[in-house]
Amino acid sequence: MNTYRELDVYKRSYTLALRIHALSLQLPREYRFDIADQIRRASRSIPSNIAEGYARRKSNKDTLNFIKDALGSNDEMLFNLEFMKDVGLLNQETYHVYQKEYTICGKQLYNLIQSFEQPATSNQIPATSRKPGEVKHLSTLRKRNQ
Repeated sequence: MNTYRELDVYKRSYTLALRIHALSLQLPREYRFDIADQIRRASRSIPSNIAEGYARRKSNKDTLNFIKDALGSNDEMLFNLEFMKDVGLLNQETYHVYQKEYTICGKQLYNLIQSFEQPATSNQIPATSRKPGEVKHLSTLRKRNQ
């Protein structure tokens, strides 16, 4: 991947941010500086953190922190959508459309995080089965078990 713009999760989250911006402008005036502002910021935060994470590809740790922030903003959007539905600002149909899209986006972000946390080669045991700092290669394990 040469640029964050090629990522499906970036494309999806950017499109969602545009749609949420338009939706926020349709909310009653008394909500414009409250929930409307909050959902605009949270929805923009997702593609923004993806872009910033990819710009800082000096280390996986920096990139991961930004992608994890994007996932947090995605969860914030899911919360706000549910809240808006429950207080009558969104109808069920609109809620379900956005809930489905942000759930997909969250799964994509989670998978992206997992791809950065995976070992450098496919010959390594997944990080979850290793102690911190320990790297075991499958070829070493095969020799021991023979």
